[in-house]
Amino acid sequence: MKSLNAVRTSGIGALAGLAGGLAEIGWVILYGAVTGAPTEPVARGVVGSLLPAFAASSWSPSLGIVIHLVLAVLLGLGLAFAFRFISSRFGAAPSEFGFAIIVLAAVWAGNFFLVLPLLNPAYVHLLPLGVTLVSKLLFGVTAAAVLRADRAQRERKAAA
Repeated sequence: MKSLNAVRTSGIGALAGLAGGLAEIGWVILYGAVTGAPTEPVARGVVGSLLPAFAASSWSPSLGIVIHLVLAVLLGLGLAFAFRFISSRFGAAPSEFGFAIIVLAAVWAGNFFLVLPLLNPAYVHLLPLGVTLVSKLLFGVTAAAVLRADRAQRERKAAA
């Protein structure tokens, strides 16, 4: 039974992360379309943060999107397992939305004030901080919606 729960949590976490990552991409594209700000440097910056030798390549923006989505799935997995762990330890599940927003705000702060200034200081200045914060909070809301839908489905099955 525990292995089935782990498999289900993995699937939901991956879906939550993918949905959150796509929400972030959509937000950055919308920001770029409305303001005229170029978005290609953002995708290149992801590559420049992790694989600097490839940041100038012609396929770097595509690679940046792939890396972003892989990291988003990993973040979704962590979020789903942390949520399930907390829910099982305290008897009642916290609000998926409150939980995800707090976690993603902390991830944003860690990224933009600790990690990225060390890995790729220029990346921090590609977009206004408020835009990046909204992006990460949109990830949280989107991922939370996936987690909440999963919990609602499990509760319906248990009640039937």
